Amino acid sequence: MQERRSNQNRRQETRRALIKAARALFLEKGYAATGTPEVVARAGLTRGALYHHFKDKQALFLAVVEAEAAQIAAEIEAGSADAQTPLAALNDGARAYFAAMRAPGRIRLMLLEGPATLSPETMRRIDLETGGRELRLGIAEALGGAATVGRVDALADLVSAMFDRAALAIEGGADAPLYEATVRDLLAALVGPAPGTR
Repeated sequence: MQERRSNQNRRQETRRALIKAARALFLEKGYAATGTPEVVARAGLTRGALYHHFKDKQALFLAVVEAEAAQIAAEIEAGSADAQTPLAALNDGARAYFAAMRAPGRIRLMLLEGPATLSPETMRRIDLETGGRELRLGIAEALGGAATVGRVDALADLVSAMFDRAALAIEGGADAPLYEATVRDLLAALVGPAPGTR
């Protein structure tokens, strides 16, 4: 039993090392410019170890993007945990999202190369399993009991696209405070204060 656990721990450590090395390279160089020999060299492992855990470079990229999405979601959750109202939670979450997306290379990884390499549908699935799930819960709470699942999903998709577009604009040199204030205004217009707080 102890040996099985030890082997499992080694496999997990190897997988983590590969994802960490690949993440660093994908952030530095991008997906296309990163080769698997560089990944294994940076991780201090063999190509056999890489292909034992991942079918190919794209599968490794998927693992990196999933881990990155989970990290972004954790940062958003931490940034909005103390909000007093649903709208405040959405605003705090938006602020945390913009802060999270300032990490070097993250915009390229999550908003440009992720959809191009993995497909927009795969990125949407990843979002729904991480930050998108929390966004839907926040919007549903802000809208109150009258919100249908379809309306919540539609609003969450549009709000998520708004966040991503704003992050891309800010990365491109747009006025960050102006974009962030405009996002807050749009959130207030879309979901308004929670019922009973007007």
